[in-house]
Amino acid sequence: MIARLVPEDLRLRLIAAFVLVACLSQLSHLPVAGAALAVLAAASLGHVPLRRLRHVEGFVLLLFVMLPFTLPGTPLLTLGPLEMSREGLARAALLACKVLASALVLLAFLGAVEPARLGAALHALRLPEPLVRIFALTPRYLALIRDEIRRLREAMRARGFRPGTNRHSWRSYGNLIGMVILRALDRASRVDEAMRCRGFTGRFPHAALPRPGLRDWRGVVLTAGLGVVLVLADRG
Repeated sequence: MIARLVPEDLRLRLIAAFVLVACLSQLSHLPVAGAALAVLAAASLGHVPLRRLRHVEGFVLLLFVMLPFTLPGTPLLTLGPLEMSREGLARAALLACKVLASALVLLAFLGAVEPARLGAALHALRLPEPLVRIFALTPRYLALIRDEIRRLREAMRARGFRPGTNRHSWRSYGNLIGMVILRALDRASRVDEAMRCRGFTGRFPHAALPRPGLRDWRGVVLTAGLGVVLVLADRG
C-alpha cells in the first residue's frame, strides 16, 4: 500500500516526505497519532524493515522515563520523591507515536536512497550547496571515522585499558574523543586540498534529472491528502 504513495521521482519524494512529516508534527491528540502510527506500520509491512526503527527506540524510551516524572498533573504512581503524572505519560505516548510515524515515513520514502542520488535531488530543488555536500559526503566519512574509533579503542585495549566508572576511564574516553576530532579535522583538511587540486570549485557536477511523470504527481497528491486528513481529524 505504501508503495503507491512513494513517487519514483526523488525530488517529489522528498517533498512528499517533508509534507507528511510536517503534518504528523502538528498532531496534538493521542488517538489520532496512534491511528496514524498503526496505519503507517500496517502499510509498511513488507516494504520497510521495522528493525531499522531501533535507532529511535532510545529516544522513545527516554521520553517515557523523563516526561511522566517531570510534567505536572494527576499523579498515577509515586516513587519516593518522584510522581508519575497522567498528563506526562499521555504526552510521552503522543510524542512517541509522532516520532515513530515520522521515522516510518522517512524510511519508506528515503531509506533505500543512495547519498549521491539524494544530493542530486537536493541540488535540483535549489537547496544550498553546502547542504548538498553534507548529504553527499557524510555517509562516506562516517564510515572512516568509525574505523578510526575502532583502531583507537583496539590500541587502548592493547595497552591494558579496562573501562570502568572511575576518573581514569573518563579521562581516557575524553582523550579518545579529542583524538578522533583532531584526526577528523586533519582528514577534512587533506581531502579539501586534494579536491581543490583536482579542480573542485565548491559545487558538485550533477546531471539533469528527467521530468516527473503522472504517477509521481499522483503520489505527492495522495501523500499530501493523507497528511491533511490526519490534521483535520486531529482538529475535529
